[in-house]
Amino acid sequence: MKYKRVLLKLSGESLGGPDGQGIDEDMFARYASEIKEITQMGVQVAVVIGGGNIFRGLSGVNRGFDRVKGDQMGMLATVINSIALAMSIRGAGVKAEVFTSTPMEPYARYYMRDEALSLMESGGVAIIAGGTGNPFFTTDSASALRAVELKADVLLKGTRVDGVYDSDPEKNPKAVRFERLTFDKALADNLKVMDLTAFALCKENNMPIAVFDMNRVGNLAAVVKGENIGTIVSAK
Repeated sequence: MKYKRVLLKLSGESLGGPDGQGIDEDMFARYASEIKEITQMGVQVAVVIGGGNIFRGLSGVNRGFDRVKGDQMGMLATVINSIALAMSIRGAGVKAEVFTSTPMEPYARYYMRDEALSLMESGGVAIIAGGTGNPFFTTDSASALRAVELKADVLLKGTRVDGVYDSDPEKNPKAVRFERLTFDKALADNLKVMDLTAFALCKENNMPIAVFDMNRVGNLAAVVKGENIGTIVSAK
């Protein structure tokens, strides 16, 4: 097993099904099954989910929303997704708890790193919602922060594409996928791995990022085993 403790970042859009909107119960169940598989392999798991399938703060600004309030709405959207995923994981027979970056009892537990670690070490899944608790920070930034806090071996970015390319593979059929990248090359080439704040936090703390296609069954287990799936971004 290459990775023993992971932080899995999931996009809200991926949980919205084919159109990326709303709650797709089948997608939640599929992801819960994938997460269960790696917990049974002995991997300690934390999850951060976006909220774009429900509301995206930045898009709200373009419609007249105040940025701070829009971001707060986006944070609440991540809580809804996290509660749904926790129910799906529990339904699969694995312990799961939702922690939030701001107090939100009785809907979820207030995030404390040691409590999340204790759950992970006991075989449960810690789902950390609400972003960083502050506006102007994305869930990418939250996932980088939590990965560093929890001393994860890797930040797994589960997407709908199979890695990082030198150009948009949906627009350029000749786009080349990288198997490995350094933080410096990704920055120099302006490759869209994560937003700059999240990326800088990972680089500064030497937190590797694995970008892979979460929608292909078995990929999550393959990544934690160290198989050549997706793109690894690291210091060297």
